[in-house]
Amino acid sequence: MVAAGAALADEVGLANLTMGLLAERLGVRAPSLYKHVGGLDDLNRRIAALALDEAADAVGGAVRGLAGRDALAAAARAFRAFVVEHPGRYAATIGVEPSGPDDPPATAGRRLLDAFMAVLRGYEIADADVDHALRMLRSLCHGFATLQAANGFQWSADIDESFEWLIVFADRGLRAM
Repeated sequence: MVAAGAALADEVGLANLTMGLLAERLGVRAPSLYKHVGGLDDLNRRIAALALDEAADAVGGAVRGLAGRDALAAAARAFRAFVVEHPGRYAATIGVEPSGPDDPPATAGRRLLDAFMAVLRGYEIADADVDHALRMLRSLCHGFATLQAANGFQWSADIDESFEWLIVFADRGLRAM
């Protein structure tokens, strides 16, 4: 049911996902969904955990065996592809507050951060600056991918070329640190 909700969120947008719409998609009555989830908020949390796990798999798999700029480029491309292909489920991850360290969104989120941390290990970043570098990297990748998923780039320059600029920019910045 969570996978169906995630797929539906990708199609209609997370803001338009309702229990009634999901029930219709699954061919059941809406009250029967409540045997599996506690409501729309619970469904959204479960979609967030699924999306974070999927993104962690994509980014982690992309960077395996790579370092430095190669790892950075692979992670950024994998993350961008995930967000563009799954905008609804990715939207569920924004602002989700884990209820504790073992909450599924927390454990999945740590896996995704660990994949980005693997990228940062290829750079000489002081321990005191790692959190800042991680936030910078996440912000760059998140911002570009969500703008692209929302069709936010309306001008004529090639979007892939712009994304390569982002990778070069981030690589130079990380090397300068």
